[in-house]
Amino acid sequence: MQSVYLAVLRQPDIGVTDVSAELGVDEQTVRCTLDQLAHLELVRLRWEEPREFRAVSPELGLTALLEREQEKLAQRNHEIARSRAAVAQLLINHAEIKANSNDPAVERLIGLDAIRGRLEELAVSCRTEALSFMPGGAQSPEGLRASRVLDEAAVARGVKIRTVYLDSMFNDARTTAYALWLQELGSEVRTTPVLPVRMLIVDREHAVVPIDSDRSNAGAVVLSGAGLVEALVSLFYFVWEISTPLGVSRVSDDSGLSSQEKQVLRLLASGYTDEAMARKLGVSVRTVRRNTADLLQQLGARSRFQAGVLAAERGWITDADLA
Repeated sequence: MQSVYLAVLRQPDIGVTDVSAELGVDEQTVRCTLDQLAHLELVRLRWEEPREFRAVSPELGLTALLEREQEKLAQRNHEIARSRAAVAQLLINHAEIKANSNDPAVERLIGLDAIRGRLEELAVSCRTEALSFMPGGAQSPEGLRASRVLDEAAVARGVKIRTVYLDSMFNDARTTAYALWLQELGSEVRTTPVLPVRMLIVDREHAVVPIDSDRSNAGAVVLSGAGLVEALVSLFYFVWEISTPLGVSRVSDDSGLSSQEKQVLRLLASGYTDEAMARKLGVSVRTVRRNTADLLQQLGARSRFQAGVLAAERGWITDADLA
């Protein structure tokens, strides 16, 4: 392939027959190779002679080729991350089953006092990194006061803290002020419309997740198995990469939808009730209903089902959004 490309590059007016003679290969092989080069956009058909080819300069052709390969690699990495995140989500969904087992890598915590006590122990023992999802929008004043002391001490020890809040935290001045303080302290904070679960990962050795994601104060499990924790770290960074750094404006997509509106559409199409959507987004049921009514009006839909169909037809949501 390289020899054919260089021959066409050196002699812009060379034809297939001449290339065949110069390289000592049959014309069919030359044409097949030129077809491959055309697929890579390293050669193009001539305007004057549609059956003949001209070479694209290496600067343009190879740069474009590299960019396409990088896009493919990025997409593949995204698919791998999505798959690993899906596996991690399955682990979370089955936390209650794991909690009732005799697995030594699973520690069960029942009741709010037990959960808070173990979280404090893990926060004090944290040496290098603390990763957390903070769903629910507004955080309780008691929780923020307790976290402030632990977070300040952890940062002083050199611990890297990365936290993802829901976008709806901006509806609560106290929680927003805390997130800004955490960022000023040297930690990294991002927000996203939806979070899969409340979660804390300490030093990539222990991960705390609720037994029931709808009632995080009912009980939790501390997972210590290397494979389990690694999967949850993958879930964290999958969400982290698509979240917005605190202080950066979140822009609407090509459809004109905000990230929260798109999430409402996705949840609608997935069959979530108003109450379930409110929990996912960390907002009130009234806010969800108002957003739903606005979206139905924009789409000209008379029902939630029709809204999902119309949104898919317009490309506002895709199969990937429903995965």
